[in-house]
Amino acid sequence: MMSTTNLKTSLGIVMLATATASYHKSTSSSANWISTAFTAGAAVVGAVAVITLVGRKSANKRRTNHDDTSDTISVEGSVMVTLPTWAIASSEDYFSRRYNTDEEMMSLAIHLSDRNITEGTGGPFGAAIFERHDDKDGNSYCTLASIGMNRVVPLGNSTLHGETVAIQLAQRRLGSYTLRLDEGGGDGSDDGLYWDEGNDNQKASKRQRQFELFTSCEPCAMCLGATLWSGVSRIVCGATKDDAQSIGFDEGPVFEESYKHLEKAGVRVTRNVLRADAAKVLQRYGGGGCGPIYNGGSN
Repeated sequence: MMSTTNLKTSLGIVMLATATASYHKSTSSSANWISTAFTAGAAVVGAVAVITLVGRKSANKRRTNHDDTSDTISVEGSVMVTLPTWAIASSEDYFSRRYNTDEEMMSLAIHLSDRNITEGTGGPFGAAIFERHDDKDGNSYCTLASIGMNRVVPLGNSTLHGETVAIQLAQRRLGSYTLRLDEGGGDGSDDGLYWDEGNDNQKASKRQRQFELFTSCEPCAMCLGATLWSGVSRIVCGATKDDAQSIGFDEGPVFEESYKHLEKAGVRVTRNVLRADAAKVLQRYGGGGCGPIYNGGSN
């Protein structure tokens, strides 16, 4: 049973998470194996999770790694997902920028993946979600909505890939289970929240906000499904499935038809942006000394 002290501490962390989310919001979408992959990802995004940012814990509770927030804390059946302290410390810099190109946004995702393995706070995968805007002159630019990095091993949670962490944090910040939002704050449900692939005449929500997921590597089967159901309007990838599998990771049943399914559902796909830079991070991790290949299996 949880002690009174631990319960009070946990409730305090929940309050801190709510305050942090409010602050960010004030300062600134065929075959059975395809269905299986997407359903797996949907289960992740649909799960109830309390997302929070926490500071340092007392030394006698730390695990033997470089991560000061390396514990998954369970409170009455809920799971708190933490970002590393270095990511929290750097968040003001990340969120205060205006991003103009795919390369700038992918550079952030790659930076997150590289810093994550340098600090020993997770696997070699980073992700970021941006919202696209148009200025008064009609020029397009993006602002940062959330960041994520692989936290599987430090937090003992196989679902905490870079993409799923970024999706959960973005949805927490926006107070919505989907990123498919219109400019008036609606969820687009009047036009059908879930896309009917067989309906060629289906129209997207009017005045829809545009959220774009940038990931340092093409998604695994779980994260591809999470992307579909998240409500992002676009996904941009750096390294490839082959790059990840070349160092031993098993990416699951992901095929070209999987990306075609995303496109049919209204999610635009861009791949191989800064692929060489992103692949270098994977190779550094695969060279040993940075962490385990935690899901290695048959490719």
